[in-house]
Amino acid sequence: MFWPGSNFISDKRLTESTLEGHGGPMPDTQLTDTRRKIALAVCLITIVLAVLDTQIVSAVTVPIVRDLDPEHGVAAIPWLVSAFSLASAAMLPLYGRLCDVLGAGPVFLGSLGAFLTGSALCGAAPSMDWLIASRAVQGLGAGGLMSVTMVVIAQLMGPGEQRNKGAGTGGIVAGGGIAVGPWLGGFLADHASWRWAFYVNLPLGIAALATAVVVLRLPRPAAGSRAIDFAGAALAAVFSTSLLLVTEWGGKQYAWASPQVVGAALIAAGALGLFLRRQFTAAAPILPPALFRIPELRLGFALQGLLGAAMTGAIYYVLVYLQLARGITSSSAGLYLIPMAAGIMAVGAATGRLTERGWSERTFVLSGSVLSTAAFLLLAGTGTHTSLWQVRAALLLIGLGFGQLLGQLIQLVQRASPPHQLGVATTSIRFFQTLGMALGAAFFGTLLARLYDGPGDVGSLAALRGADRVAGVTAYVSAMDTVFLCGAGFMALSALLALRLPRLRPRTESVEEPVAA
Repeated sequence: MFWPGSNFISDKRLTESTLEGHGGPMPDTQLTDTRRKIALAVCLITIVLAVLDTQIVSAVTVPIVRDLDPEHGVAAIPWLVSAFSLASAAMLPLYGRLCDVLGAGPVFLGSLGAFLTGSALCGAAPSMDWLIASRAVQGLGAGGLMSVTMVVIAQLMGPGEQRNKGAGTGGIVAGGGIAVGPWLGGFLADHASWRWAFYVNLPLGIAALATAVVVLRLPRPAAGSRAIDFAGAALAAVFSTSLLLVTEWGGKQYAWASPQVVGAALIAAGALGLFLRRQFTAAAPILPPALFRIPELRLGFALQGLLGAAMTGAIYYVLVYLQLARGITSSSAGLYLIPMAAGIMAVGAATGRLTERGWSERTFVLSGSVLSTAAFLLLAGTGTHTSLWQVRAALLLIGLGFGQLLGQLIQLVQRASPPHQLGVATTSIRFFQTLGMALGAAFFGTLLARLYDGPGDVGSLAALRGADRVAGVTAYVSAMDTVFLCGAGFMALSALLALRLPRLRPRTESVEEPVAA
């Protein structure tokens, strides 16, 4: 492993004394090979739950409104998503520090338990207010399903090629979830109660939780500072939730210059200033400034933010294009994500073999950025009569590009982070992705609204008829092409940042690990 300012260290697993010297976790010899495989399967199940949940709920909003609040429920639909995303983002910084202090195992179990509790409460919701509050509880747990789960996988697999295989398997599972999610959501909406969109999490989730309690034996944190900067975590939560509210409200529910949006922006700016000050003065900061002195982490966080912004433009606006410009139903439009999912799965399947042939994280990140740039350029050439096979090809390229970036950026950060800060580093990269998605949504939405020069405005486009609708769709698609060009610009910047990553020798040695008999 390569640490900044040190010599290259062999890929062999660090000894117990080395881990102690770095303040890292102490090995736990109770984890046999069988336990390790079962625990990895549990982690993959939680990834499926996290991916499916983001895909299914959007497909059942209409029956939810019809059942719980036919008169005013439509206005509350955005909060079904916002409550979940706000709670999820708010918990990310704290989850990382908790992993490093308490160990990833207890935090993983707690986040999974919170997610399942929220799912049960959502399924039993008697009112829209109850459902929104329950979505927040679900989001508190979901914040750990993807981030803390990646810490658990890293500790299960250890450094080197084995960890790459774990990430590759995770990519295959995530890709499958993206493909199955829209179809499952549509199936539940058409053939079952909307409540099963939440209850579907419980059988697999409870089984995963019970199995994890029995088999999950992760390294114990070494003796050291166990302080937790709750004040810093609270400031980070205020900043992230305020920023997300700005991006959710601005130009949609309220004008950008409205008191609500300006007030939320001022709160976000103030909280950010206080948070940064706290991180430089706290004894145990929730996001240690020292991490940003490590080139791989500094660049990795920036790359993940750009990826988050680009993902928003790719997925959301392609689906809107298919429904608005091509007249494809929402359930059928979801099926167009299958090529993207196939690309992600293909990358997951090929990661281990490419690593054996000498590909490093830097190579993957550069390749993924270039492919994603090409995909956005292809999307920027779409019109109202463009072949749908061109759209499918662009989504396949996006899958191939994003698949490399999503898995390898986490690998890059975990590889370079100090062992005793693995949790903070892993959850931070997810935090920066969330912020990138929020800022990307605000930027793309504002840009599209300003560039649209058709009849009415973007919000009234669906109600247009006849010649006005034709003119409106043409203007919308033209503006959307500029949005995709900006997405290409983001990914081109990602490629330039990837060139600045240190050249590291790829891990190709097998890792010998003692297991208990």
